[in-house]
Amino acid sequence: MRNEVRPPAAILAGGLARRMGGGDKPLRPLAGRPLLSHVIERLRPQSSSILLNANGDPSRFSQFELTVVGDSVPDNPGPLAGILAALEWAGAQSRGTDYVLIAPGDCPFLPPDLALCLRQAADDCDASIVLAASGGQRHPVVGLWRVDLAGALRGALLEEGLRKVGQFVDRYPNASVSWTKTPIDPFFNANSEAELQEAEQLIKHREVEL
Repeated sequence: MRNEVRPPAAILAGGLARRMGGGDKPLRPLAGRPLLSHVIERLRPQSSSILLNANGDPSRFSQFELTVVGDSVPDNPGPLAGILAALEWAGAQSRGTDYVLIAPGDCPFLPPDLALCLRQAADDCDASIVLAASGGQRHPVVGLWRVDLAGALRGALLEEGLRKVGQFVDRYPNASVSWTKTPIDPFFNANSEAELQEAEQLIKHREVEL
C-alpha cells in the first residue's frame, strides 16, 4: 500500500463488555491467541502506527507493544470518547496526519483493503468521515475520520452529552463504502460469548484466512 494511504489507526477497547460479563473483551482467546491480536494483524499492514484506546491500567496490554491511551473525558461515555482520544492522539503525531482509521477491538476479520477503500472514498467525496458498511448497514465504529474534528467532537460530548456515533457523523460530509458479506461479514464482531464461539468455528472450518 502506498504510504499516503496508510493512516494511523486506533483500536477501540474502552468498552465495559457487559454482554461478556465485564472485563477486557479483546483479551478473550480466539483460535489460540487474544482476540485483539487478530485485529492488530489485520490493521498493521494498512496503517502507519496503531493506538489502543483502553481505560485502566495499560500494563495489561503490554504484550502487544502498542501505545495505550484512555478516554480524555469522564464517565465512560462510549465509543465517541474513544474516537476523540484517537483523533487527539493522531493530531499530535504529525502535522501531515489528516485522517485516522478507527476500528473496534472485537472485529477479527477486518478486510485487507479497508484503509485504501475508505481513503479513496474520502478523496472522491471530500468527506470528513467515511464509514464501512456491509449488507446495507453502516458500521459506526469502523471508519476513517478527519483529525480536525476533535474539537467539535469534544464539545459534542461535554457540552451536549451526545453519545450516538451516527448522530455526530451525520452532522458532517460523510460517505460509506460497502463490502460483501460473502463468505463472511468482514465486520463480524465478537460481542458476546456466542459470537466468539461463532468466530472460532469460522476459523476452524477455514472460512476465514488467518
